[in-house]
Amino acid sequence: MKRFWCAFFMFWPIAAVIVSWMAPDWNWWFPLGPAGDGSAMSPLGERIDDLFYMILVVTTITFIGTQAALGYVLFTGATRAEQPPAEEGGERAWFTHGSHNLEVMWTIVPAGILLFIALYQMDVWAEFRVKDRFPEQVRSGPLAEVTARQFEWRIRYPGLDEQGHPLPLMPDPQPTDLYTVNDLQLPSGRPVMISLRSEDVQHSFFLPELRVKQDAVPGLVIPVWFQAKKSSEYALLCAELCGWGHYKMKARLVAQSESEWLQWLRELTTKQNDDGVPDKGDVQAAN
Repeated sequence: MKRFWCAFFMFWPIAAVIVSWMAPDWNWWFPLGPAGDGSAMSPLGERIDDLFYMILVVTTITFIGTQAALGYVLFTGATRAEQPPAEEGGERAWFTHGSHNLEVMWTIVPAGILLFIALYQMDVWAEFRVKDRFPEQVRSGPLAEVTARQFEWRIRYPGLDEQGHPLPLMPDPQPTDLYTVNDLQLPSGRPVMISLRSEDVQHSFFLPELRVKQDAVPGLVIPVWFQAKKSSEYALLCAELCGWGHYKMKARLVAQSESEWLQWLRELTTKQNDDGVPDKGDVQAAN
């Protein structure tokens, strides 16, 4: 019976490793995205994936090593339990109060690994969160303001000048500003920046295919930059439990070429400024 329990407790770690190994083929991995293979759809996301896989390798090796040691202990314990007592010629049990050298070793080694990970990820973190490390293209200002509220995303864009070019996005709303709900549209192929706000509680701006995630905190205006590698439609989710309607807080990011984005802004301007009353010329032409 002891050997059965030894096999039982060793079966599940082995099954976990096998299932994890096969998970990408079953699409139990990163979001597929436009590429269809779960790869990150932004340059910064690729670096974040590299960090993830590095940590995954470290934890996998640690998991396999500890489970192998546990299996050895269980198997040898089950084997020795079947031996006769020491008085009848069996092996005498070995008692120990521990090893100081072993304690030091398994304290220093994990601490060293964690320190290595902390230092290794600093460049990626700084590139994403330190303003001085932002790409030069986004330092001129945000292209849109995204305000989270229960339970939707409200997006504000700057209006267009007389030549049809976007005006600077001002901190406060302007009469020329354009608005959408749950529909964030920005250029692809270059870094872009948004200003992230929250109108009520804490939310979380999450673009899973691009590996972008930033909490929206009430009272703060947080700059967030990203770059969509391909023109496509991406999921925009709230990754913070923000109330009973949290499940409904799903939107989209539409990344498109610069010319398509400008054309979309022009169409949005026409649609937003339409009062529903036809012009006299249109009425006469219709008659």
